[in-house]
Amino acid sequence: MSWRVRAHEDWKAAAPADPEMVMAADVGDRRHAKQGRSIARWALPGGPTVYLKRHYVESRWRSLIAAVTRSRRWSSAWQEYRNLTWAASCGFAVPRPVAVGTRMPRLAGFLAVEELTDQLALHELVPLAYETLDADRFLAWKRGAVAELARLARNLHDRSHYHKDLYLCHFFAPTVYASVPPEQWRGRIAMIDLHRLGHHPITGPWWMLKDLAQLAFSSEVPGVTARDRVRFWRLYAGPGRNRGLQGWWRKFVIVRWNNYRDHNTSQHAA
Repeated sequence: MSWRVRAHEDWKAAAPADPEMVMAADVGDRRHAKQGRSIARWALPGGPTVYLKRHYVESRWRSLIAAVTRSRRWSSAWQEYRNLTWAASCGFAVPRPVAVGTRMPRLAGFLAVEELTDQLALHELVPLAYETLDADRFLAWKRGAVAELARLARNLHDRSHYHKDLYLCHFFAPTVYASVPPEQWRGRIAMIDLHRLGHHPITGPWWMLKDLAQLAFSSEVPGVTARDRVRFWRLYAGPGRNRGLQGWWRKFVIVRWNNYRDHNTSQHAA
């Protein structure tokens, strides 16, 4: 078995040098595990605090192709690392990928991304601002946040890239904004969890529908109104864009949004 690791100096100074020790490390803070992978918060002594994503078992076909091609591009950890570096190069605010490691030919790997310190996901930050700010300030707060979300989504989709998990919980902003709104929102909202991000120049409309419906469904939190969603849609579609975005395409998004809601309701009922 051989490892290929790419890491920043602060990781090298604080983390175990042996990648197998990273994979075996007892990291229990905020740990979630399923289907051969896990994610946990790791405060490295004297180093950065990261979220460590470990892929212990990759699918057989991924492992087979990686072994035949001798390419680490089939590693889930490496793919997300590349997605993060691509997004950063395009001007999106994303967590810093601190380290990535891939084992071959028996495919496995890890990715460490720096914690977004003192930040909250928008599905938590919006209700908090709703409770904290007076009505006029909160309305202005929402206008700025909605405009930035629309810009981010449009900027991503204009590049034929699609998140595929575009929920409010995957957008972060400083917690202090709940009581002290920023003067301007541009560049202040970070996007996380890019493991499914994909480039789809041909099938883009399908993935755009998925992204927008997910975002609409996740906006069902205290403080968000129908008027906010209409504002987002108008800003996302933009002046002079295909009228289909304002008409029939919007109806498709609403249908898909309702499907997400029905699915979520049935899961909770079960």
